[in-house]
Amino acid sequence: MIVLTVVVIVLLIAGLAFYLYWVGTLLTGIATNLEVADEAVAQVNRDAALIGPGVEHVNRSGGTVAGALPLLYGFAEKIVGKVSPNPTRPEVAVPASGRRRSRLFDGVGYAPR
Repeated sequence: MIVLTVVVIVLLIAGLAFYLYWVGTLLTGIATNLEVADEAVAQVNRDAALIGPGVEHVNRSGGTVAGALPLLYGFAEKIVGKVSPNPTRPEVAVPASGRRRSRLFDGVGYAPR
């Protein structure tokens, strides 16, 4: 009976040692992957630091262009009106079905020309 108890204890200790070795191997792999991910995150942060001022410049330029669009559209309509091969053409092209009238204009007090 004593021999059997000793054999069972040795088998339990061997099983525990194998389990701890296996868990240690898995944790080592996870640690390696985390180190690689940390390096990748650091590289992304360095790249983002270089891109940030450029994005701010693009946003500023986009705001300027968006503010100028109504003026540009007005100039484009004048240019198209001057170079049109059909001088009797109306100022703005009207669909064959006529102008679409929205009741939303009445709600805000807008009267189209």
